[in-house]
Amino acid sequence: MRGPHNIWRLIRTGATLERTGAMRVVLDAFDAPKSVRVVAHALGFPFQWLGYKGDPAMPPATRAITALGPAYIKFGQILSTRPDVVGEDMANQLRVLQDKLPPFSVIDARTEVERELGIRIDDAFSEFSDPIAAASIAQVHKARLRSTGEAVAVKVLRPNVERAFTRDVDAFYFAAWMVEFFAPFSRRLRPRDVIAHFDGVVQGELDLRLEAAAASEYAANTERDEGFRLPRVIWPLSNRRVMTLSWAEGANMGDNAALDAAGHDRRALGERVLRLFLNHALRDGFFHADMHQGNLKVAPDGAIIALDFGIMGHIDEYTRRVYAEILYGFIRRDYKRVAEVHFEAGYVPPDRDVDEFARALRAVGEPIFGMDATQISMGRVLAYLFEVTERFGMETRTELILLQRTMVVVEGVARSLHPSVNMWEVARPVVEDYIKGSIGPRAILTDLANTARVLARFGPRLPRLVEDALIRQSQYQPKPEKRRFWRYVFVGIIGLLLGASGVIALMELF
Repeated sequence: MRGPHNIWRLIRTGATLERTGAMRVVLDAFDAPKSVRVVAHALGFPFQWLGYKGDPAMPPATRAITALGPAYIKFGQILSTRPDVVGEDMANQLRVLQDKLPPFSVIDARTEVERELGIRIDDAFSEFSDPIAAASIAQVHKARLRSTGEAVAVKVLRPNVERAFTRDVDAFYFAAWMVEFFAPFSRRLRPRDVIAHFDGVVQGELDLRLEAAAASEYAANTERDEGFRLPRVIWPLSNRRVMTLSWAEGANMGDNAALDAAGHDRRALGERVLRLFLNHALRDGFFHADMHQGNLKVAPDGAIIALDFGIMGHIDEYTRRVYAEILYGFIRRDYKRVAEVHFEAGYVPPDRDVDEFARALRAVGEPIFGMDATQISMGRVLAYLFEVTERFGMETRTELILLQRTMVVVEGVARSLHPSVNMWEVARPVVEDYIKGSIGPRAILTDLANTARVLARFGPRLPRLVEDALIRQSQYQPKPEKRRFWRYVFVGIIGLLLGASGVIALMELF
């Protein structure tokens, strides 16, 4: 239940950061101004005795985040992929959040598997290992099917993880409400909508049946992608809190030493990760939205293997085209077109000046293109981009949150493999191919055909629709010239639908 009781949770959050020493580390990582530091310590220091102690063996930031719970761990996982934002040391410390968290006991895991699947675990598996990876929501065990001897991975949700997430997200909602109430200027960022989006994503991740379905759809979309593959879902041994997949052998993408020892080209891997993400987002509109190093492996043959499909992103065709045009404009350094696309899509209020917005975007883009990738500070770029969005009254687009977040994470993964990987150079051919297929003359013909097909579906309902419209029109007595106008409209609709039916018939013939 959302309410003032969440103040306690938020106080304990600040107290935990102060008690573990993470407050100073986090403020240093983000290069926070002195005023923010003073306020943060003033709020946290008096209550630090209320904070969670955490594991003293861990570095401060990791210690605080793991003590606070799974929702905070999710945020830490994102930061772990951005050494250019939080610094190399902190990113390395946070990387353990990806798959090296303290596990729960194998006895509890076996009990959960038997209860969820309704079987004796020894009847299904001839082997069932101790946990080999543990993250915020679940942990993974290596097992072997008794029936075929095939090696598999069994993913089991943590006990009571649903309750822990509900508690944290409830506090986030309250914090978002407080931010909107006390800082009205923040409403354009739609904090509560952002938390609602995060809540929906997490709820989907807590049902492994949905993850299995996502893995199946993702595999179907990407089966022809060279150098990329996914483990197979074992459906009879999967349910809401347990999922079984074929075993994927490979080196963790976060282990550069292991990748070097195996002879993999890390720069080529980084570029391929970026290309795959962009292809999946633009071509399919369905992409892996949690592509940090802990969810990626490199097979002995060099193929990239994706794991953990609890968070998947979906964007519709129109949004894909807008996103592609924005990227393409940045790649071509055509900031005027980038600005126009923002206005056309309604991302910027229409009362703002498009030329002024284009100049602001140029100030964001030019430093990126004028420097070597190793010199770019994404922290400064993101800070300035935030200033631009505030200045022009841009609201947060919740439908793009996962896409934008994943893009930041994937670029971080690529640059952790090789610092010189330049996202814009890698993106150019992918975006150009998509532009040619989705915005050119061929795309217009495809759109017209799709529109005709949709309109033709209304053919059997056409007489009734026209009759209802005519009855409503007869009940309202407009001026003579308006009556004539609506008559032309109805005739036009009938002609359009009949023409659409003809187009569909011709398409069926050919």
